[in-house]
Amino acid sequence: MEMRTPAIKTAHPILYLVLYMPFGAVGGYLSVTLAYQLKHVGVSTEAIAGLVALAVLPNVLKVLWAPLVDTLLSPKLWYLLGVVVSGLIVAGIGAMPLGPTSVVWLAPATVVINTVVTVTAMGGEVLMAHGTTPHEKGRAGGWSQAGNLGGGGLGGGLGLWLATNVSPLAAGLVLGAAIIACALPLLFLPNASVEHRDANYIKSLASVAKDVWSIARSRAGLLALFVFVMPLGTNIAGSLMPAIADDWRVSANTVSLVLGVVAGVAAIPGALAGGYISDLINRRGAYVLFGLLQGACVLGMAIAPRTPLMFVIFALAYQVVGGMAFGAYAAVALEAIGGGAAATKFNLLASFANAPLLYCALIEGWVSTRFGSGAMLASEAVLAVVGAALFLGFAAAIRPRAPAAAI
Repeated sequence: MEMRTPAIKTAHPILYLVLYMPFGAVGGYLSVTLAYQLKHVGVSTEAIAGLVALAVLPNVLKVLWAPLVDTLLSPKLWYLLGVVVSGLIVAGIGAMPLGPTSVVWLAPATVVINTVVTVTAMGGEVLMAHGTTPHEKGRAGGWSQAGNLGGGGLGGGLGLWLATNVSPLAAGLVLGAAIIACALPLLFLPNASVEHRDANYIKSLASVAKDVWSIARSRAGLLALFVFVMPLGTNIAGSLMPAIADDWRVSANTVSLVLGVVAGVAAIPGALAGGYISDLINRRGAYVLFGLLQGACVLGMAIAPRTPLMFVIFALAYQVVGGMAFGAYAAVALEAIGGGAAATKFNLLASFANAPLLYCALIEGWVSTRFGSGAMLASEAVLAVVGAALFLGFAAAIRPRAPAAAI
């Protein structure tokens, strides 16, 4: 009798939008709400950029603890633990007074909450990888990154509005509760396969290691790793826009509206479009293309007149194209990892992808402090062009050679 491969149990990908919102909400809260408040209590742009870099650090290192998610507990339980703890930490930060010395305690708090939220994302990544068919990787990736970026709008826009119009405590409490509520889709998602696990924990870890090594052995895996370390689609300028908004004479309410709620809404169709386009063309090529388009946005912002209207136009365009890049990123990652030890493989790629966020934040913060906001924006455009050129050169260098014709 012919054996049939069991069909993958799937759910509507809109559930991944909700699952990824906490990851974005924490980032939006730190990079928009907190960044704006810190700037207005005397903290320098360079120090704020340093906090942005610290926020990225756990995302660079998270592959180190990803095997725990692949080998212990269930993905749904990891997700639930992550949202509860991260939601409580956001509420706690909102209750603390801010001042020029707040960076001292915010630095370790930023590392801790971003470490916790990586576990939240890992639970969602495993559920998505095991619950998505191969031809829908881009679509699922687009929905997940729509949630990531839409969550950034929630954490940044709603958070800043509450912090400036009600109180920082209200912002922390409301966002903390919203983050925890994002666990509701767990009720409707199928459980992930645990066939890669073994009763012997050491054997389970060995199975994970073997599965991860399969990425580095393939050309597709190498190309994914390489494109992710390039300074493409980083969205770093978006994280620093609240700190430079005064140069465009933009008010606090406009910053919260444009970089928060409206940007989050604008990024959602961007991410969905990026994911769907990635299912139609080469997924890595789509990621490079969207990274270059985002660089063009910040270059245009740097040379355009410094008026509130120009700030709004370019900031929104930047967020839309950034959403497309994020959707393509998730599509490339899902294509490369397949199933199995999905958390470790996905986060190996994510660690590489977050490395440019770390060094670009430091570079752009340094440029901004010494040469101004215009130079900072232009530097991101230059980095994108350099990254695209390096990737194309690497792809050409490892392209399989055609066999020589017989003589």
